[in-house]
Amino acid sequence: MMPSISVIISTYNKPNFLEKVLTGYCFQTFNDFEIIIADDGSSKETKEMINRFERKISQKIHHVWHEDNGFRKCKILNKAIQKSSNEYLIFTDGDCIPNQKFVENHSHLSKKGFFLSGGHFPLNEQTSNEIKLDDIKSQQCFSPQFIISRGQPFGKDFLKLTNNYFLSNLLDRITLTRKTFNGGNSSAWREDIIYSNGFDERMGYGSEDNELGFRLVNNNIKPIQVRNRIPLLHLFHDRPYRNREEMIKNKSFAKSTIKKKKIKTKFGIYH
Repeated sequence: MMPSISVIISTYNKPNFLEKVLTGYCFQTFNDFEIIIADDGSSKETKEMINRFERKISQKIHHVWHEDNGFRKCKILNKAIQKSSNEYLIFTDGDCIPNQKFVENHSHLSKKGFFLSGGHFPLNEQTSNEIKLDDIKSQQCFSPQFIISRGQPFGKDFLKLTNNYFLSNLLDRITLTRKTFNGGNSSAWREDIIYSNGFDERMGYGSEDNELGFRLVNNNIKPIQVRNRIPLLHLFHDRPYRNREEMIKNKSFAKSTIKKKKIKTKFGIYH
């Protein structure tokens, strides 16, 4: 049986991106899921866009928000996890457009004792701007020909857009990319996330999602590579919140988790 699903989408002050992302969830082949938007302090424009969008989508949308006090993605994600009401959690970002089988494939590939490690197709700025809501509705934005015609240079990432499941499965088996927990595209059983105590709220930008994955692995929750079977289109944007010192600190937390084989954090959902 398919597990009940909550899709948790992180966002911050990009309502135009979030609108494109939510449009992707309007046309899923599997529709029995709830959406929880983990909002790290966006202004009223994001809330207004969500309110308008609720009339277009059949799924229930929960908007979980806290005040803007710097990069606190881990904290708002933990609040979203607490808000979730289903067995299986899909984590993604408000700049990642899903294709129509995104939720179905996460559900289909879910297995007890495992989490899924997905990936994304990084779009350049021109192509990101060229994608319209109708292109998402028609699914043509996932066509390599369409993306190239809108200014995306050809490269190895185009293999992620193959419509051949057997080839995608083979690519996932032979890729050398590590099977990490990636906040833009990963999924896990809610009970496993709760047991690990969620995201470590001491962590800012950089490796904060990977660190949760390391704790899952330490608890014998094994990763499955699905970066080619379950891709996303990642919209281009700058990262003004990137902080070198913060990233170094986060990596030290992650290394400690691996070295000490931690399965829980004291600074997560419950602390």
